[in-house]
Amino acid sequence: MKWSSLTLFSKSLITLVLAGGIGGAVYYLSPGLRVDESKSVEKLNLSDKDVNNVVTSAELPLPGDAPSTTVNGKPLVRIAGYAWNAQSGIIVANGGPKTATGSVMESNGVNLEIIRQDWLSELRNLQMKFVDEFDKGNSFPKEGAAGIMIMGDGVPFYISSAQQALDDKYGAGKYQLQAVGAIGLSYGEDKLIGPPSWKMNPQSMKGALVSAVIGDGDWVTAVNYASANGIKINPDPSTYDAEAVNFLASANDDYIESAKELIKSQTQGWTVPLKEVKAGKLTGKTIDKKVDGCATWTPGDKMVFDALSGFTDVVSTKEFNNQMAATIIFLRQWADANKQIVSNILKSSYAASNQMKQYDNWRKRASETTAKSFNMETPAYWYAMFKGQQGEKGGVSYNMGGSRVFNLADANQYYGISDGTNRYKAVYDQVSRYLKDLNPAGFNQNVKRVVPYEEAVNMAFLKDVKDIDAGTTYATDYSKKATNVMASGEWRINFESGRAAIRPEGKDVLEQIYNLLVQAEDSKLELVGHTDNTGTQDGNYALSTARAEAVKNYLIAKGIPADRFQKIDGRGQDEPAADNSTAAGKAKNRRVVISLLK
Repeated sequence: MKWSSLTLFSKSLITLVLAGGIGGAVYYLSPGLRVDESKSVEKLNLSDKDVNNVVTSAELPLPGDAPSTTVNGKPLVRIAGYAWNAQSGIIVANGGPKTATGSVMESNGVNLEIIRQDWLSELRNLQMKFVDEFDKGNSFPKEGAAGIMIMGDGVPFYISSAQQALDDKYGAGKYQLQAVGAIGLSYGEDKLIGPPSWKMNPQSMKGALVSAVIGDGDWVTAVNYASANGIKINPDPSTYDAEAVNFLASANDDYIESAKELIKSQTQGWTVPLKEVKAGKLTGKTIDKKVDGCATWTPGDKMVFDALSGFTDVVSTKEFNNQMAATIIFLRQWADANKQIVSNILKSSYAASNQMKQYDNWRKRASETTAKSFNMETPAYWYAMFKGQQGEKGGVSYNMGGSRVFNLADANQYYGISDGTNRYKAVYDQVSRYLKDLNPAGFNQNVKRVVPYEEAVNMAFLKDVKDIDAGTTYATDYSKKATNVMASGEWRINFESGRAAIRPEGKDVLEQIYNLLVQAEDSKLELVGHTDNTGTQDGNYALSTARAEAVKNYLIAKGIPADRFQKIDGRGQDEPAADNSTAAGKAKNRRVVISLLK
């Protein structure tokens, strides 16, 4: 086949394979070569208000099974997405994979087809095919998908990489992809799975190999947990660092493969050859490493727990409760030309989701349409997994599933339209920082820039949703004492010498802490300040407490509620993390430890 006849995607794949072969030869022949070093990254911010509103409204008739004859003459719109329960609101709004008679989508005049696609690369291909046909002058292309639904924390990776491909093919600025709104939320379904020791002692994760779709939301969950506990991340999936958490890129960018690779490794002894790296340098050795854990979601979690003993959900989106919203991405130029259709898709989803929040008949119908749309499992399975399920095996307990759907009040709150706290911007900005700092799989070499939030997210369509009751804003109750530590990490926040005044460079770290707190909105907080041994012991007690208070006051000024802080303390110089006899050791000892509690 001639090079000129290949598609851009095929050329890109061939180029990557060739580059990988050359890079592999360099790895084998050049011990000591410097590679991407494992890094500590700042944690994600968690918000203080749980997004879960219920609006009282009359029960609507359930959608039927037959295809709609009312909208079949209207232009067909296709949206592709993973098999994921957080999307069940839009699915039941449509009455299944195609708009059904009596459905909410039909009542709003939308002819929609929902396509299941579990490979991230194929979701991108579907959207690229659509853009190609749209560029040829087809207002409603019959090829590809106008929109895709993915995890909101995976949007920075997806939009930035896809935007690079669009710019390369059509010229910079001609076409843009944009997120137009969230329709649901993972609430436990997406998780890091590993041995219970990772939950009891997070530091035991050092040296682990975790299978994940790198750059996607489940990878973010694992990175969140490691970073919140002060564990370094190895950004290079071809190397192994015993002092960091390492990631294996799941086959086909498929979350089901993440589960299968863990199972195969644990049951068949399957290993992955990785180049050993220490302090950012290759040693020349190859480590045959078993897979120790995975980041996945339902039904991947059930597959693991059915097949293996001694594994549990270490952390999930129940802890990072605002991290992962089911988000719709459209081509901006097409969406602008079809504003009413886009807004009506959101409107239909929010109306049906509010029915699910109130009426069990709607939850049952949602499970039926979900099973039909995904062509996987039974309605009873999806109904149970939407609520979330607990199990126990070999004395180890675990959790599976757990999702929420968004009504209009939820969406308005999530984006800060109703209460001023933009939870999604905190997620987007933090994940963007992960991409820049960690450079997963050479992201920065392949993508010129991370598309900023202001370009990637368009709230105009959500704000156009009218004529349904938006409800009132829900607030988390922080009155109860939290006792379980979810994560505890040390932040190096720069203060003025001998004072509690935060230096300008310290505020950058605090912004990252805020973003993490927004994502784990249900958690309560404990802040403990520490100093080096300069000055008197009594003076350092007061100074360390004052510095913890300064961090608290900064976060309150950003919008974190005061009643979310359960404890503020100062330990002075009593608990050094490093040797106070050196300048570097003193610097490490001037820190604030922030613990997230449930």
